[in-house]
Amino acid sequence: MHDLYSFFTGPFAWLTFIVFIGGSVWRFSSLWQLAQKKDGHVFEYMDTKFALRSIAHWLVPFGSRSMKLNPAMTVVTFLFHICLFITPIFVFGHVILWKENFNISWFTLPNAVADVMTFIVIASCIFFLWRRITLPEVKYLTTPSDFVILFIVAAPFITGFWVYHQFAGSAFMTIIHIISGEVMLMAIPFTKLFHMFLFPFTRGYIGSEFGGVRMAKDW
Repeated sequence: MHDLYSFFTGPFAWLTFIVFIGGSVWRFSSLWQLAQKKDGHVFEYMDTKFALRSIAHWLVPFGSRSMKLNPAMTVVTFLFHICLFITPIFVFGHVILWKENFNISWFTLPNAVADVMTFIVIASCIFFLWRRITLPEVKYLTTPSDFVILFIVAAPFITGFWVYHQFAGSAFMTIIHIISGEVMLMAIPFTKLFHMFLFPFTRGYIGSEFGGVRMAKDW
């Protein structure tokens, strides 16, 4: 078990970062080239004022008409994304790892708060799964990869909660937790998870086109 831990926190972890960074650079480059090929004037529409206005507006809960029409989805989506990003960065166990390996650290979340935020991510994944299974308009657009992505996102949080509370088999689950986190990181450049990086660009472009060309709001 110790050898597995050393491997997945050592060589495989570095491989994970290489795939994540290299894959992200490749994805950005590919999309840039595709945009140039499909519509060479696409970047001429970009306007800083309207782009920032759109991004800021869509980062505010219930700022758009679609958000107001789907209040449950809006609340769950915002809580999900906030907890998805904040929890792994500020949870105590992860901060300790950064301190041990790189001698850098920052403040940590209280354990009870980390537990609640973990539950929010897991419950949100269940909510998204329910929507994809039951709502016809969502089910129609759902592909098998969407279910895989939900599992990839939920797994690190389920296993992390398991390990922290030292449930039965926590030593083995620690390895699974590490692997699931690394799989998630490597999956980002090659799946819909990459929207975390694309959001400012897509939202900025739409905002620029609506504001600078159509003279209208995009919300």
